[in-house]
This record gives sequence, C-alpha cells and structure tokens, in this order.
Amino acid sequence: MTEQFVVGIVRGTHGVAGEFKVESTSGEYEHFERMEEVTLTDGSTSKVFKVEEVAPGTGTLYMKLAGINSPEEAAKYNRWEIVVPRKYAHPLQKGEWYIEDLKGLSVFYSDAAGGTATAENTVGTVTNVMEGGSGYLVEILLSESSTLLADNVKFDKNHNPRKVFVPFKDQFIGKVDVDAKMMQLMHLWILE
Repeated sequence: MTEQFVVGIVRGTHGVAGEFKVESTSGEYEHFERMEEVTLTDGSTSKVFKVEEVAPGTGTLYMKLAGINSPEEAAKYNRWEIVVPRKYAHPLQKGEWYIEDLKGLSVFYSDAAGGTATAENTVGTVTNVMEGGSGYLVEILLSESSTLLADNVKFDKNHNPRKVFVPFKDQFIGKVDVDAKMMQLMHLWILE
C-alpha cells in the first residue's frame, strides 16, 4: 500500500456546484494543482474522488470533486481530511518533516547540541504530532525501561508508561534524524 499523508482539511462549502474550501495542513497550496485523485476521510470512513477543479483563494483553496454536485453534498464532508500519496504532498524544505515520518522515532535525551543516542539515554517513542496553542506538540510514549526516567518521571498507578506532550520547538527538541529513526530531547524536566 502507498504511503498516505493528510494534506488538507475541508473547511466548508463554496458556491452552488458542490465545491468546498480547503485548508492546507502545510500552509502551502501549489501542490494541490497536481492532484488527480484524493481520499476524504473522517477517521473511520474513507472515500476516493477524482479531482475536477482546483482554484486558489485568499488563504484558502476551492476544490471540486467528481460526484459532489451540490452544497448539501459538499457539506457532508465538512472537517474531513484530504489524504494523498507522498508524491502529491507538499515538498519538504530543510528542517521540515512529515508528521507520519516522525511517528515511531525513538526519543533520546542529551542536552548537548547534536548529542548521541544510546540505549541508556532513550526515554520514549514518538506516537503522534499534533497542533497545540502556539505550535506543534510531540506526543511521546515514555519508555518503561529507561534508567534516566527511573527517579524523574512518574508512571501511572498500574506502573505503565505514560504519554507526555513536548512543544516541537528548538529549546526542547534538538536533532531530528528520520533516517536513523531518532529525535533528541534537550531537557528531562519537561517529562515530569
């Protein structure tokens, strides 16, 4: 199966022909013009559509999909995500990553710039990245066996690892290496 990425969110209807407004998850819209087919999903249901037309707007995009021909039909997909294969996702710039590529990275602690990962300083695994109030948050499932966490982090009452949210900002997250499947955490105190 081809890798799929969320590239946009349906944000309401536009006009009378079944178009809808699209918010790009990357903030960029040019890559939508290359799309021939998209999948709309609400998390439990997915539907594939041929793209008939894409038109840029101010801070938004208008999209018309085959088979959606009225505002009422378009309204059914409000807040659904637009998912496409990697080749149609926005091209990455230096220091950018797709959220799907960050999921599963091992998180290691080192306060030194460009620190080195070892089994002893691994503190958890990235399970998700989501939008927070002033930026993105990295969801980390803490590692039960980390010696670094033994005295610093409280696990739940059943002694299971817990999840924490860390701002995806330079002062908290250092080196990110998707190829090596590693992400550096700059401060242990943020896990408490």
